[in-house]
Amino acid sequence: MMKIRVSFVLALLLLSSSFFLQVARCQSDSDSEDAELVAETVEEGGDLGIVDDDVQDFGIGNYSPAPGVETVCVFPKNPTKLVVAGQETELLIGMKNEGDQHIKVLAVHASVHLPFDHNMLVQNLSTQAFNNASVPSSVQATFPYIFAVSKFLQAGTFDLVGRIVYEIDQIPYENTFYNGTIEVVEAGGLVSIETVFLVSLGISLLVFLGLWVRGQIQNLSKKTKKGPKVETGTRSVDASMDEWLEGTAYTQSKASKLKKKK
Repeated sequence: MMKIRVSFVLALLLLSSSFFLQVARCQSDSDSEDAELVAETVEEGGDLGIVDDDVQDFGIGNYSPAPGVETVCVFPKNPTKLVVAGQETELLIGMKNEGDQHIKVLAVHASVHLPFDHNMLVQNLSTQAFNNASVPSSVQATFPYIFAVSKFLQAGTFDLVGRIVYEIDQIPYENTFYNGTIEVVEAGGLVSIETVFLVSLGISLLVFLGLWVRGQIQNLSKKTKKGPKVETGTRSVDASMDEWLEGTAYTQSKASKLKKKK
């Protein structure tokens, strides 16, 4: 029974580990596709513009996206999206203009929310305004955005919502270039929850594997210690059988044989 239980737990852990590896692989593939698209925008060029020190209120969150405008986001050299509290983190925004008109990029803004409820705002990040940033028709461009979450923010998983505001023919529009999770860690503690989980899972697998091997060795040693069964050549008669046959011809003949032996 113990062997069946250990085997079941081991199989369950293996299935869970394969699931997380598959999720991680899918996430990595998605990030690589975004990175390729951003790389294409860098190769094709585009005016990155100048970051303006005078930050204005662009009414972020009040505009709809323009047709024919696509945006993607990638965290360069940070595929796990690990954000250290109080330190700057850089991301790249790729914008593709498939429309017929010129795009004037105004600003980039982001905010941090609780993952289970985006109405619960954790922090408004800095607004990065651009001056003379443009994306002509049928052109792709890349825009950097550097942000930093509060150093007092508790470590954990949060949702980052990033938006880019632009104008087409003096009409403001807005695209959400990123709406996903980030892992916030304290400065000096770069161990994420996923890392702790994977390490714990690996240790558990090693422990259960050791228990299974130990059980197999114990079963093998027990089998080798058991010797062959030796027959004595005489048949023992149960005492209850003697009581049941007491007074019969069987017991009398047995008594006479004993007297002859004496």
